[in-house]
Amino acid sequence: MKRLITLIIILSALSMMPSSACTNLIVGKEASGGKSVFITYSADNYGTFGSMYFHRGGKHAKGEMRKIYDGDTNRHWGEIPQADSTYRVIGQMNEHQVTVCETTFGGREELCDTTGIIDYTSLMQLALERATTAREAIKIMTDLVAEYGYNSEGESFSIGDKNEVWIMEMIGKGPGVKGANWVAVRIPDDCICAHANQSRITRFNLKDKKNVLYSKDIIKFARAKGYFTGKNDADFSFRDAFAPSDFSATRYCEARVWSLFNRFYSGMAPYTDYAFGLVPITDPTARYTEMPLYVKPDKPVTLEKVIAAMRDHYEDTPLDFRDQPGAGPYQMPYLPTPLSWELDGQKYFNERPVSTQQASFCVVCQMRSNLPDAIGGIVWFTNDDPNMAPFTPVYCGSNEVPICYRRIPGKQDDLHYSMKSAFWLQNTVSNYVYPYYSKIFPDLQQVRDSFEVATIKEKKMIEDIAMGAQKTHPDKYTKVLTDYSKQQADRMMKRWQQLFDFLMVKHIDMAVRPQNPDGTFKKNPYGLSAPVLRPGYPESYRRRIVKETRDRYRMK
Repeated sequence: MKRLITLIIILSALSMMPSSACTNLIVGKEASGGKSVFITYSADNYGTFGSMYFHRGGKHAKGEMRKIYDGDTNRHWGEIPQADSTYRVIGQMNEHQVTVCETTFGGREELCDTTGIIDYTSLMQLALERATTAREAIKIMTDLVAEYGYNSEGESFSIGDKNEVWIMEMIGKGPGVKGANWVAVRIPDDCICAHANQSRITRFNLKDKKNVLYSKDIIKFARAKGYFTGKNDADFSFRDAFAPSDFSATRYCEARVWSLFNRFYSGMAPYTDYAFGLVPITDPTARYTEMPLYVKPDKPVTLEKVIAAMRDHYEDTPLDFRDQPGAGPYQMPYLPTPLSWELDGQKYFNERPVSTQQASFCVVCQMRSNLPDAIGGIVWFTNDDPNMAPFTPVYCGSNEVPICYRRIPGKQDDLHYSMKSAFWLQNTVSNYVYPYYSKIFPDLQQVRDSFEVATIKEKKMIEDIAMGAQKTHPDKYTKVLTDYSKQQADRMMKRWQQLFDFLMVKHIDMAVRPQNPDGTFKKNPYGLSAPVLRPGYPESYRRRIVKETRDRYRMK
């Protein structure tokens, strides 16, 4: 009861989140057992068509210009001189295994440079097109906004390569002021980090030039604006100055970070109240423990565990909401937009887990230093909600993007439905499953997991073939990677169409067609379908109906 009262008190400060709400998980090389650097990215924005970005790269003529279009609206901001040469980019990774992902934290609205021409999406793309390492990407990004201005809200960027990974947070300096306030922190190789629409860098080591980079005037700027009044520069906190926390920042955003950490690190119990957003973060007398920027996992973090983490709905934690009224009779771990709502003058909110129906796409970027770049870098890609579809590998050495992952204006995009598009096919299946989640999801899960297990098992064989081809046909071995990436995407599309056909036949009109042990549908003695099963509501929901309606539906 005390917890409920506290929540009601602080809900009056509830604020709306930006429409672009995403989640990143970062895994250092040693945290994965010395095998891989991982960066994940669930791109969550209602109505956005999910597709893979592709830039072919190559030499560019002197005087050639690079046009800048806003990644969210497609607005043309302007153009800048093109680099002499650029690198091939597949999704969020380039041919050197450099990866850049993001989440938006917003921050102080007055700091957006509305006159600048570089938005956050263009900034990521430009870094990927031009950088050979994570550190070089950081310099390219900060140099670009210094010269052309930064016109987006505050962003947290995950920036990594095959050897190291960083989190960089950036916010502008206001209209007409070029440059940005930014700080980048290298994540220790044996640790994991995460961010989810709230600034996570607080105090940082001003003297550790090897692992911490920042804009030279960041503290001076904050003091001039009145964002920081501390006596000692060492007490400066990026988050507190540029994106002060409130209830929504903790319950909507930091709760996702808590849940991701909780999967890999057993010491998250002290941070539970913080994740619940039980007290205002600015209250100096508050009894809570604020989460660290990164933690050391108990065991090596594998690819399979990283993928599973991006499907998190707070299951089996204090934040699990599957038994709450909003989940409905079939325990759907998805709640409708918007995140907050009102009734009788009182504000309420919905839980916001990592895995969400608003995802346009999700990637798990895997970078490996023990293999040639073209083979070592993989963008594991899925459209829509990552819980409702399998990831397929697209190697950074690929020369093209699978057709089903492309945006084709007028044929498969946000306004044109096509079953040849992974975005639309996967949305078709997931939207059929959502309302009857506990009833239908097990069928989807079995197909999803078996497909991924087979893909991961097969991957080693394909990489051995590519390694052999590199030695014998160095000018053609990337074709092996391209063909396999396309082949797996095509296989997924065929399997998902089969799954949809199966679900429609089995789960029709809220009934269930019975199956034989081998998975085929049962027939009556005359060759037609055996009588369907009519399970009705789950027992837990039937009890709720009886409790709320009493004798209204009791048989007389």
